[in-house]
Amino acid sequence: MSSKKSEKKYILAHDHGTSGSKAALVSTHGDVIGFEFNEVPLFLPSQGAAEQNPDDWWSAMKKSITSLLDKSLVPIDDIVAFCNTSQWSGTVPVDKDGNHLMNAIIWMDTRGAPYIEELNKGLKVSGYNLRLILKWIKRTGGGPTLSGKDPIAHIIWLRNERPDIYNNTYKFLECGDYINLKMTGEFAASTCSIQIHWITDIRDINNVVYSEPLIKKLKLNKEQYPELKLTTDVLGTIEKDVADELGLSKDTKVIMGAPDVPAAAIGSGAVKDFEAHIYIGTSSWCVCHVPFKKTDIFHNMGTLVSAIPGRYLFANEQEIAGGCLSFMRDNLLYHQDELLMEEKVPDVYKIFDRIVENVEPGSNRLIFAPWLYGERAPVDDHTIRGGLYNISLETHREHMIRAIFEGVAYNSRWLAQFLEKNIKRQLNPINLIGGGANSNIWCQIYADVLNRTIRQVENPIEANARGAAFIASVGLGYMTFDDIPKYIQYSNVFEPNPENRKIYDELFQEFVNIYNNNKKMYRRLNKLH
Repeated sequence: MSSKKSEKKYILAHDHGTSGSKAALVSTHGDVIGFEFNEVPLFLPSQGAAEQNPDDWWSAMKKSITSLLDKSLVPIDDIVAFCNTSQWSGTVPVDKDGNHLMNAIIWMDTRGAPYIEELNKGLKVSGYNLRLILKWIKRTGGGPTLSGKDPIAHIIWLRNERPDIYNNTYKFLECGDYINLKMTGEFAASTCSIQIHWITDIRDINNVVYSEPLIKKLKLNKEQYPELKLTTDVLGTIEKDVADELGLSKDTKVIMGAPDVPAAAIGSGAVKDFEAHIYIGTSSWCVCHVPFKKTDIFHNMGTLVSAIPGRYLFANEQEIAGGCLSFMRDNLLYHQDELLMEEKVPDVYKIFDRIVENVEPGSNRLIFAPWLYGERAPVDDHTIRGGLYNISLETHREHMIRAIFEGVAYNSRWLAQFLEKNIKRQLNPINLIGGGANSNIWCQIYADVLNRTIRQVENPIEANARGAAFIASVGLGYMTFDDIPKYIQYSNVFEPNPENRKIYDELFQEFVNIYNNNKKMYRRLNKLH
């Protein structure tokens, strides 16, 4: 199917991640011509709590957009739409005027876990009430996870612990849907963004609706949830005062968009059924589109509503990935040292790459577990924690750094093997995107650890923004989703090195053993009191 329109136009794509706000100008066919980034603080005020201030989001977003537009890369009138992709599984309670009533509760927050545990009392399988989870899976493809990190757990926690907030909430919004509200004044969610509230019936993928029985079971108020739209729908036109403040045309359309995981699936170019990509950002995932609905309750993965209307996405999430390198940089190398902070190397990650390239595969049999904030998949366990295992007097800093790269890849292999079992086929090749995919050595480690061909998508850190732009382009008729693969370029293709097969197979098995042998200890040490 040919494009409906051919004139050169652009999408202002906003990639709203946990670490900050990135505004990108993207052509209607996926060419990223410029971007700007501003960091956003993360607050961990108490055990299990993880919050961000929506005012910080909005401030960072305005700075990113105005800095980008000030470069005059394209005429303002050629920017035809705004489309946002955001961190997922967050909760923003807002009043009727669209004001947020508290900090956003984000995807790392586990305070709702005890209420989900209470919900699942009775005969259990893998921690879930058998009758209850079967009812949930039938309708939604999943259910409220034991970690308490889903928005529905956030909302139940608010109902019990902050009734003042809960009772004054007009709508509970996902992070991206809050950004759309600020842009248009419209309260809405996409059938994609609302999915992991676990209150929508997705059995008919072409007619996703709220499930009255599930909402009633959770004792929720349906009126507190927004109207549902498709990701490609035009939500509205940008509000005049917002357009003036950002420097955009008052005719700019706002497209619904999608959260980070489904948007990245589109920006990676892996849009056909069973084509996979792995994302390495603060968190990570390994996903692919599939033509069926299926759930693996034992490994916390299954089909969600795709950003492509009428399609399913087999999804999962690895809690911390590239964030392990940020942790090492900020908490070990430069932590609370003002002199070092002032002289901090701007791109320390490139230095990490050079160090890792000169360390033998296997890191002298040192194993890193990347579970710094619990894990979602392939184990749903918010109590497990990370660590370096098998340290000896022969261990050096170089071994530790490479072990972090390898440990994140081990976790991806652990996750990917269960995805392959569910779809009954091998994922090969796999597209790699996200900031971590900028590292050639990390791409090679992934190829070796997973024993799969890895395709390094060009400008991999732009995949989310590119995905948002593709969604807008389809919504406005500039292209179809089937057109996308021809616009994806690869920087490199990495093949597994057979010489590293033995060491990585051995260390991967021990990596899994680390979890199995220590999970009870983690539970004792980190159970919420």
